[in-house]
Amino acid sequence: MGDNLQILAERLPAFGHGVLITFELTVLGGVLAFVIAVILGVSARSEYILVRGAARTVIEFFRGTSLLVQLFWLFYVLPLLGYRLDALFCGVLALGLNYGAYASEVVRGAINSVPKGQWEAATALSLRPTHRLRRIIWPQAWAIMIPSLSNLFVMLLKGTAVAYIILMHDLTWESNQLRQATGNTFFSYGVGMVVYFVIALAIVLLANLLERRAKRRLGQLPDGTRRARASMDLAGSPQALAGGSKA
Repeated sequence: MGDNLQILAERLPAFGHGVLITFELTVLGGVLAFVIAVILGVSARSEYILVRGAARTVIEFFRGTSLLVQLFWLFYVLPLLGYRLDALFCGVLALGLNYGAYASEVVRGAINSVPKGQWEAATALSLRPTHRLRRIIWPQAWAIMIPSLSNLFVMLLKGTAVAYIILMHDLTWESNQLRQATGNTFFSYGVGMVVYFVIALAIVLLANLLERRAKRRLGQLPDGTRRARASMDLAGSPQALAGGSKA
């Protein structure tokens, strides 16, 4: 074990670079996936059949084709057509398109799950469609979609492991290099597994924070918080104050 740790310490700069590449792919791919998900999810609900049909076509195409094939196509096939893309850009683009297509269904489903009365109330206020979606519907849908989106982003993190096929020295590639240097498969991939877990845990914790914030803005406080506030209100009520005065 001591020799393995020494080799890891010697390779730490390279290993850290692999972690950074994985982190960049996860963050940038996640941001692109979210933007694509919102555009496709909203477009899939459009009243215009051409817009709705185009959105469904894109969604089903990228959901129905392999992420691995998409990476190969962007990195190895496009240069044959005269377009050469940077490896990091290819990875981010493939992850964004693939997981954005999946996430678009989460966005569409969350918007559809907003109670009908909220739509009717927004219509009664004579809000324009964009304002109705942004001010009334989206805040409620956002709180609904966060848990499912966090699951997809954890899957996106794990999907970055195929980036080595486009010659990217990511965490998986560096774990394999560490295995070759130490000759210890358990140790090398164990280290990689721990790093993946830490990044995934950070995503989950961030998602939980965003979910609590979104629900707080909607007034959907946890039971404990509501009880605490109710107790504070009761303690400050005229009846309670009067009782305290008599005492």
